[in-house]
Amino acid sequence: MVSKLTSKIRLDDDAFLDGLLNSYTNPTILMDKNYVIVAANEAYQKQYGFKVDGKSHCYEISHHFKKPCDQAGETCPLKLCLESNSAQRSLHVHHTEHGDEHVDVQLSPIHDENGEIAYFLETMASVKCASTKPQAEGLVGNSIAFNTVIEMVQRVACSDVSVLLQGESGTGKELVAEAIHKASSRSKGPFVAVDCSGLTESLFESELFGHEKGSFTGAQSRKIGLVEAASGGTLFLDETGDIPLNLQTKLLRLMETGSFRRVGGVESLKADFRLISATHRNLRSMVDAGEFRKDLYYRISAFPLHLPALRERTDDIPLLVDSMLKRFYPEFEITMSDAATKQLEHYPFPGNIRELSNIVQRATLMTDGDVIETQHLPEECITETDTNDKTCFSDLISLKELEKRYLHWAMNRVDNKTELAEKLGVSERTLYRKLEQLD
Repeated sequence: MVSKLTSKIRLDDDAFLDGLLNSYTNPTILMDKNYVIVAANEAYQKQYGFKVDGKSHCYEISHHFKKPCDQAGETCPLKLCLESNSAQRSLHVHHTEHGDEHVDVQLSPIHDENGEIAYFLETMASVKCASTKPQAEGLVGNSIAFNTVIEMVQRVACSDVSVLLQGESGTGKELVAEAIHKASSRSKGPFVAVDCSGLTESLFESELFGHEKGSFTGAQSRKIGLVEAASGGTLFLDETGDIPLNLQTKLLRLMETGSFRRVGGVESLKADFRLISATHRNLRSMVDAGEFRKDLYYRISAFPLHLPALRERTDDIPLLVDSMLKRFYPEFEITMSDAATKQLEHYPFPGNIRELSNIVQRATLMTDGDVIETQHLPEECITETDTNDKTCFSDLISLKELEKRYLHWAMNRVDNKTELAEKLGVSERTLYRKLEQLD
């Protein structure tokens, strides 16, 4: 609507632009196709400490970059907008008056009389469900993998569709489910979590749907089920992949009819909740193997969301460690040394964030001071690291440099050149030639 309206008015009318932009409560700017900020509302100028000068680029102010976002490893909504000729939305980390913040960026094209894009209207809203700073509770992170998850959280929170969170154990699925709930229109309602693993049929029905007095031995009074308790809010089913086939039918009926009966009851009750499911299992493979109902899978996976393993977001480890120390020991100012942090960044974390939490708590108990050092970490976390022993890299490197580092790494582990050549899949002559080039 804004695009159609502004295409018919004078964009060089300062009074109009000020009135238009200041009608937005969130920080809002007008840009040209060269990323230059043409006008900005008061909220933007305050949040970014900026005054319009007619030459500053958006990426310089919000990111402190010297080049556009897409050239610095991020998605650029302006570039996407130019390519698609339609509105675009991205999640970025901006430098604001409050420090680094996750920001939901929405950008719309403004066309001239010939239908060509002339300007862009960009609005920014601070994201409250995650932080780039250490905090005792909630989601924290700043890596690309983490920011992708938060962008999806922002997109799906405004609807009522069913969400399926997928990822390895310990990746924080319940925290993400709570973040979706808090960012949704149901945030004032209850958030009810159900662990589906190990539930028997009778217990599953009783827990989910409740029961009437006398419905079975031991039912001495009416019990409200968790579906009923989640009315007006969100029902979170954790480890959905562990629900036996015979119980999946009961969950499917709840999803299809939107109603249920308490065990032993005859009255049909209306269900009013938003469903978020989570599992570490591959449900598609389970469907193919006949271990999970196909119709139920499509009911609960309207919006599938993959959560990255900790080894896929190692840039977040220092922030996560600081947050855990604040949560576990708020009365002490305990920190972790750079050397110890580097060791953790090279560890694969099969148990993900849950394992990191255990490691931090143990290391804190092992130290007698206020700094966690390498010797306080578990033995499995300690690896020899030097410039020639890196198999993971924080920056892009050339293939030639990658081969050089890998050969150094391989030689430190296999002394016999014949065996090494065999393992590398090359002839000994080729191996010796490559080693000579390294020297």
